Amino acid sequence: MPITITADTLSKPHVAFLPSPRNGHITPLFELARRLVTQHNIEVTFFVITTGATGAQNSYFNAFKPHPNLHLHHLPPADMSPFPLLAGMTPLARLSTVVRKSIRPLRSILPAMKNLKAFIVDIFCTDAFDPCKELFIPVYSFFTGPAALMALSLYLPTMDREVEGEFVDLLEPVKVPGCHPIRTKDLLDQIRDRKVDEYKWFLFHVGRLSMAAGVFVNGWDDLEPVTVKAALTKPIEPVLDRRDKEIMAWLDVQPKDSVLFIALGSGGTVTSEQLTELARDLELSQQRFVLVVRKPSDSPHAAFFNAGSDSDDPKTYLPEGLVERTNGVGLTVCSWAPQVAVLNHGSTGAFMSHCGWNSTLESIKHGVPMIGWPMYAEQRMNASMLSDEIGVAVKMGVVGEGGETVVVGRDEIAKVVRNVMEGEEGKKIRKRARELEASGKVALSCGGSSYESLARVIESWKSET
Repeated sequence: MPITITADTLSKPHVAFLPSPRNGHITPLFELARRLVTQHNIEVTFFVITTGATGAQNSYFNAFKPHPNLHLHHLPPADMSPFPLLAGMTPLARLSTVVRKSIRPLRSILPAMKNLKAFIVDIFCTDAFDPCKELFIPVYSFFTGPAALMALSLYLPTMDREVEGEFVDLLEPVKVPGCHPIRTKDLLDQIRDRKVDEYKWFLFHVGRLSMAAGVFVNGWDDLEPVTVKAALTKPIEPVLDRRDKEIMAWLDVQPKDSVLFIALGSGGTVTSEQLTELARDLELSQQRFVLVVRKPSDSPHAAFFNAGSDSDDPKTYLPEGLVERTNGVGLTVCSWAPQVAVLNHGSTGAFMSHCGWNSTLESIKHGVPMIGWPMYAEQRMNASMLSDEIGVAVKMGVVGEGGETVVVGRDEIAKVVRNVMEGEEGKKIRKRARELEASGKVALSCGGSSYESLARVIESWKSET
């Protein structure tokens, strides 16, 4: 779609955005873009990488309500024929390759964009630094993960130079200056093996953060006071389709704080054995639940590149008869659910989550305590931080002492769920989640820390000639 420039738009500062093509990165950047437009009178162009777009990504942008100052620019699909083994690449290698090929048109597009004050990209789009440098366009990185992960990422090039061997073999926790120590078993997947492409790509991207004019962090002061004070992005309220409305109607008739919402991310999958244990617990415990389920796999990120596209009938891989036996007590949803709307519903009492950072912020924003079930990437680190430091979660024992993924039995699942839904620990973390919910609202309001941090950056753009 061509970018339309009018006389009115020329009078406004213009900011461009580029997320990597996955909803977990698109959503926070798009919400920041919306805030610039609606609260700060900024003209925004939001670039969309269409190569390999998932059904979830397409649905997200199809629900976008046009705004005269917010333009979607869909980059044409890239020719990936030189990479016949793309599907066999590790997730970050594949994602980075798609981004690198997809953004080639930027060199011809950017010079035509008038009054462009800044280009905001996510952590896996650092290849955009190069054309922007040639055109003297300031680039900002939007770090979609927690501030603690950003601090570790900034420190990683130093670790890469100074530490011999694998980081997971260190005898002591990783000590990032000024931050809480990180246990080696909690280190994100991308840095657990320095010999593979995942590590090389991650190091490449974080090593370029020093080239950015600034870094936006997805959080606020009271959430991670030890590491950084930064601007919070609020999730976009979803447009509900018929299936989503059915979920909300079911929640409407459930008691307050009684439902356990189980959703392990847009791409997370568990093994058949683990899914059976989880399903059996839900059946035997008679716990009210909404379970977002997808076809099991031995790979924890099997759905990463087709999020929202799984249409298999859950009855084919859940225990036989479970859907019928839990009818009325639980609701099983295939592949995707309106997460923000579910978390905002009064009947939702807890969130069993993979601890991806977007999901974490969405949960805290609505004052919902969490059961941490980390799957991959930095999620183990997030789960430990949410439990041990922030105090809004209880961790499920899905990580062994050596950092390996283990199957959690139904008895252990039941123990943790009861603790969070009914026990004293649940009351404690629910209270803490609601304290941070209130804190986040203050941070986002005019005069709050996040609002003012963003306002200062925008004022610097407006003052430039």
